[in-house]
Amino acid sequence: MTTLTDPPKESFRLSMLIYDTRYRSLTIQVIAMIGFMVLIGWLISNTAQNLQALGKEPSFRFLSEPAGYDINQRLIEYDSQATHLRAAFVGILNTLLVAVMGCITATILGVIIGVLRLSKNWLISRLMTIYVEMFRNVPLLLWIVFIMAILIETLPAPRAFRGETPEATMNLADSVAITNRGVYVPEPLFSNSLGNIHLFGEHSLRFDISLDLIAVLAALFIGLFIRRKIKTRADAIQESTGDRPTTWYLSLGAVVIPTGAVLIALGFHLGYPELKGFNFKGGIHMRNSLIALWLALSLYTAAFIAEIVRAGILAISKGQTEAASALGLRPNRTMSLVILPQALRVIIPPLISNYLNLTKNSSLAIAVGYMDLTGTLMGVTLNQTGRELETVLMGMSIYLAISLLISMVMNWYNNSVKLVER
Repeated sequence: MTTLTDPPKESFRLSMLIYDTRYRSLTIQVIAMIGFMVLIGWLISNTAQNLQALGKEPSFRFLSEPAGYDINQRLIEYDSQATHLRAAFVGILNTLLVAVMGCITATILGVIIGVLRLSKNWLISRLMTIYVEMFRNVPLLLWIVFIMAILIETLPAPRAFRGETPEATMNLADSVAITNRGVYVPEPLFSNSLGNIHLFGEHSLRFDISLDLIAVLAALFIGLFIRRKIKTRADAIQESTGDRPTTWYLSLGAVVIPTGAVLIALGFHLGYPELKGFNFKGGIHMRNSLIALWLALSLYTAAFIAEIVRAGILAISKGQTEAASALGLRPNRTMSLVILPQALRVIIPPLISNYLNLTKNSSLAIAVGYMDLTGTLMGVTLNQTGRELETVLMGMSIYLAISLLISMVMNWYNNSVKLVER
């Protein structure tokens, strides 16, 4: 009778870390990680020793010192006696402002131009081609400076609005003034204001949030929620009967009525800019530096988005268009209901990269004097304090955080619109 036994287990040897394929990849990864950590440690140690030799040990105490400089375009209260930390906070908000404005405008323009590039009208398609090739083949910095020069040299000065027969007049029923110092637009005011909420008690980080704005946004969100319920009900009726009820007036009322009621209760009115002395007072002042940067970033990025949109549309089979036409859909409805929703899964991934590029390219604002994060923290603050390492590391970390936030939001949206297999 033969007894079968398991073969003896092979004992572990150090040579197996290199010659055994089961352990070799792990060994290489561990060695690479150790080498990387040693390199990082050496860089940190060498930097610390050099800074100590120069008498500049790393410290962030400079953030609590008075900044001593003004910021002309700002979203929150600020003066020259505020701290460098608050100046950096103002710069971050200015960066986010131009990034949001640029992404929205560039997306709208890019979608329109991308669709028009595929137009059967020869003239329109060629004009859009010229636009794309012109903007994406000229450096962005040149467009920023060029648009800034146009705004300064061609627009009238505030004194041109003075006199019985002025050389220039305000637009939109005397509510908007376009000058070589910027654009003045009406500002929203509330006669029955609810006040503000003060976040972060310290003056360096104090941020006021308007309760009026919160109330208006809450009413708007409630209206949008009701509108969504109306749309869901209409979809259910259409699914069961084949006829879709008319709901546009209900949807419009659901959004307008709650928001309008809140605005009336708060005493909403507009504060118009007025020419007083040598300049306009009142209203919202959008300086030329902000406008030039916003337009340049939007027009430049729109050229790339247009090509992305065009590629996404061309990726959809022509059979989809033919099927929609056979059902009697007009070309514009076919594009909005059939083609673009399917093209989104091709458009959104590269669109994220363009949003990130636009946000980072906003650092070119220093060329026209717009005080964003680069101009405040990594510009004036760096020059005044001499803290190159600290300010640059903070700036890099902030840009990284903003970029990761944009990527997270867009990836979430991409997952929400992608096709789900049944």
